[in-house]
Amino acid sequence: MSCSRHAGARFAHRPMRWRPLEAVAMILGFVVFWPVGLAILGWKIFQAKTQYAGDFSQFAQEKWGGFDKRCGLGGMARNFGGGWQSSGNSAFDDWRKVELERLEEERRKIYEAEKAFYDYLEGLRQAKDREEFERFMASRAASSAPQGQEPKNT
Repeated sequence: MSCSRHAGARFAHRPMRWRPLEAVAMILGFVVFWPVGLAILGWKIFQAKTQYAGDFSQFAQEKWGGFDKRCGLGGMARNFGGGWQSSGNSAFDDWRKVELERLEEERRKIYEAEKAFYDYLEGLRQAKDREEFERFMASRAASSAPQGQEPKNT
């Protein structure tokens, strides 16, 4: 799965939105150890350019399977061929596998619906931009037309 939700989206339509915790973390990161502050700033720029709506933990969950509290980076091992560790109970393991597949399918449906919505909004923005431009061109043509002539409609 791609790490950016909307790779083709333009930067100009969605400004960076800082949560107070992110701003404080970035400032403290620069004060304590500057690469941390720089990494947070880079993350926010990535979010703005790709219009990624989630936070870093959601990104990690989608990209690497997230962090499993029980075994540290266990969720990440799943994507690198490690797979889930067996619980010792095959019925539970089968149930877990089915549930995870179901949840993944639900996540995929939500992602597709979100992408369709963002595409729809982008279409609305483009239509609005087109309408504003045509109105500008019509007013420009009207103001530059000689007194006795009517402006041309296109």
